[in-house]
Amino acid sequence: MPKAEIVPIKDQTEKPRRRRSDRVRVMPRVPRPGMSRKKIIEESRRWLSLINAHKLNDYKRRKIVTETIDNFRYYYNRGFLEYRKAVTESGEYAAVEWSGRGSHFEDVTGRRFIDCLGGYGIYSAGINHPKIVRAVKSQLDRMPLSSQELLDPLRGALARLLGELAPGDLQDCFFISNGTDAVEGAMKLARLYTGKPGFISCIRGFHGKSYGSLSLMGKAEYRLAFEPLLQDVYFVPFGDAQAVENELRKAEAVGMAIAGVVVEPVQGEAGAIVPSPDFWPRVREVCTRYGVLLIADEVQTGMGRTGKMFAVEHWDVVPDIMCLGKALGGGVMPLSAFMSTPEIWKVLEPNPFIHSSTFGGNPLACAAGIAAVNVTLEEDLPGQAAATGEYLMGELRRLQRRYPEHLMEVRGLGLLIGVEFVDTEFGYSVAAGLFKRGVLVAGTLLNAKTLRVEPALNIPRPLVDELLDKLDDTLQELTA
Repeated sequence: MPKAEIVPIKDQTEKPRRRRSDRVRVMPRVPRPGMSRKKIIEESRRWLSLINAHKLNDYKRRKIVTETIDNFRYYYNRGFLEYRKAVTESGEYAAVEWSGRGSHFEDVTGRRFIDCLGGYGIYSAGINHPKIVRAVKSQLDRMPLSSQELLDPLRGALARLLGELAPGDLQDCFFISNGTDAVEGAMKLARLYTGKPGFISCIRGFHGKSYGSLSLMGKAEYRLAFEPLLQDVYFVPFGDAQAVENELRKAEAVGMAIAGVVVEPVQGEAGAIVPSPDFWPRVREVCTRYGVLLIADEVQTGMGRTGKMFAVEHWDVVPDIMCLGKALGGGVMPLSAFMSTPEIWKVLEPNPFIHSSTFGGNPLACAAGIAAVNVTLEEDLPGQAAATGEYLMGELRRLQRRYPEHLMEVRGLGLLIGVEFVDTEFGYSVAAGLFKRGVLVAGTLLNAKTLRVEPALNIPRPLVDELLDKLDDTLQELTA
């Protein structure tokens, strides 16, 4: 294999046009270069030396950028190169993520960015929070994973903390590694307890991309390629409690068996859509009346993101099953959970292995979860999210009044904020302009019309003001 030539990113990848939600361009396939076993060992050794290095010279930094582009092109998914501002908007060299702390991260060449995306909600405590990192390092030195046979003390400890923290009678927990699996577990539990197969979900809702969770997906662009999915799933507009009741009444009339209604407290992927104040209380009442389980998908909204520990607390509602994820691992380890009441959980007890996971609830993840709970409470991250979110949305609305023809709406709850622009093209230009100014935000996957602002809940106020100044500067440039 010839030596890789180190060239700027502009010579490696054709700069794509701005994103459009209705167009997906894929780079042509290329053959892999090929490596001998000896070369694979040498490459792995070289990457280990880079991982363990405290400092890198300029040559090595730029070589990492070039190789990362090639590795995505040959071995991962070259489509990512089309849709990442880190590649398309970074000038001569792509931004390759390398390090971070608090509300800043740096790429491998040393460029510094304000993180106002938070890993789509995982960095509620900031990047590399020292207390969470320390807990994981200490557990790593002791024992990284479990034998699967003995009882795990940290799994029990985290379950107790969440069981005491969760609203109402939600007490029993099962831990896995991502939000999708939490939703899958919730679906299985609801079916097992009720003996019914059906679910009601919301249009534009997002619950994951595995087969079961995808069946609840309220977006056609993710569903169509994998149809037919689960058949007994029915969709209603988000925020319309009457539509939920109508669907349940219809199901009862024709004999359709509904196990649960699955809803996000605030629709995150749809662009931080907040329901009316009466929606959650009414849905709770309707589900109780029809004997259907209410399942709250708090994967993105939980752990303080909206200004309460759990978003359902804004409406004093207790669901029957609750899903958690993202920030639960403190931004250090993958960790998610689904929780329910002892009454519902008892169907799992006769055969505790009817739902299991090799890596779910492992000691490293639970150490991170325990530390994340501690940091969230000790630093009052929900309270910080409420105060900073109120300030930030107020200032964003002032900008909206200055640019009414381009900035159409500001909405959200706490620090889950959506900023909607006149169209996708303009929204992507704003995100790209902010990125060039050292601020990371993002659209909602394929749609950049609404940009998501989701920083750490403890982001310092001066950084919020810097974000606002750079957004104002970007809007001035784009509307000149």
